[in-house]
Amino acid sequence: MDVQEVGTIFTAGQVRQMLDDLARALLERHPNLGEVALVGIRTGGAYLAYRLRGHLAALAGRAPDTGVMDITLYRDDWTRLHSRPKVGKTEIEFAIDGRVVVLVDDVIYTGRTIRAALDALIDFGRPQRIELLALIDRGQRELPIQPDYVGARVSPQAGQVIDVVLAESGAPGDAVVSRPA
Repeated sequence: MDVQEVGTIFTAGQVRQMLDDLARALLERHPNLGEVALVGIRTGGAYLAYRLRGHLAALAGRAPDTGVMDITLYRDDWTRLHSRPKVGKTEIEFAIDGRVVVLVDDVIYTGRTIRAALDALIDFGRPQRIELLALIDRGQRELPIQPDYVGARVSPQAGQVIDVVLAESGAPGDAVVSRPA
């Protein structure tokens, strides 16, 4: 989808439908959710991982282990972004060895966030497989990283930022929006 204007790209209902579709795709590929763990990348990916967990529980009657990972100190640009980075808490209270770990993020763009997440995740163990789920894929990668599951693909114009805003972050509701950089 080409994004021409600033404003709402997807409504709350569309976000809910994307999450439901993503949960169904995950369940189709992994009917035994006991072998799967969801790890959300803080902050937007963390909210989505727990939302996805809820959709999976509704569909399958059980939910996979779910955790949250902060990748701040694994980023290759943190020293340029902040002189004193704010590091969030990582909460992975289950073993990942031998499991399928699905990294969850809100928007995939250059691939650098995912590269950092992969580095951080490997410090916790050796998964059987790592898969990537992104609600929004905005293309324009700088690294050869592609998601296994995508809610929607968008093509913003130069200078546009794509944000996923969720009620959990204090927003009045859920939406995917475009704004100037």
